Order: sequence, then structure tokens, then C-alpha cells
Amino acid sequence: QPQFVESGGGLVQPGESLRLSCATSGFTLAHHVMAWFRQAPGKEREGVSCIMTSGRSANYVESVKERFTISRDNAQNTVYLQMNSLKPEDTAVYYCAARPAAPGLFKLCTFDEHYNYWGQGTQVTVSS
Repeated sequence: QPQFVESGGGLVQPGESLRLSCATSGFTLAHHVMAWFRQAPGKEREGVSCIMTSGRSANYVESVKERFTISRDNAQNTVYLQMNSLKPEDTAVYYCAARPAAPGLFKLCTFDEHYNYWGQGTQVTVSS
């Protein structure tokens, strides 16, 4: 059974940075598309970023483009989310998620796909 452990969350001021990590075990990371989602209090969960198996292609929600960068190290079984220029509206619990990569023609990951596996989340709070 896949297991994910997210870390790196915390309390920061607007404009500061955080780097989230998602350490995975119990499955072959290289065979899975990975994503970060977030859920703020009183709001629906939203996709933040996803990355294809090779790490060469990624997708971002419009609100984090140019500020967040997703990456992965398949050898270390870890996925990262570098978050720069953080804003109060980035405050949320951030979750790591995975789905098996689909065979066939390349199709960039999106957030409305079914992600099978989820972590427990890490809290990110941006406040002055």
C-alpha cells in the first residue's frame, strides 16, 4: 500500500518561501503521475500542480504560475513543491497525491483526473 509523508509546511510571512516534500514508499514512484492539491478552510479542494513521470512536464493552476515549481526525484522517491512569493490566499492544507501513469499517447496531467493515493497533508499558513 503506497504511503506518503508530506513535510515542510509552516507559518511564514507574505513574500516568503517554503519547500514542501512528499516522501513516498510502497510503490514505484516512476510509474505514477504526482500532484499537489490544497484545501483552505471552508473551501473546496483544488489542484495546485501536477507532474508527469519523467519530471519534464508539469501543469499549474493559474494562481500559482511563476511562483510555485513542482519537481520529483524518482530515485529518492520524493516529490517537491517549491513555493515562492507566498500570499495569504495560499494558506491551506497541502496534500500530495498520485495516480498510475496512463499508457499510450502523451497527455499532460490535469487536476480533474482520479488520483488514487493521498497523503495526510501539511499545513501552510501565510500571515503577517
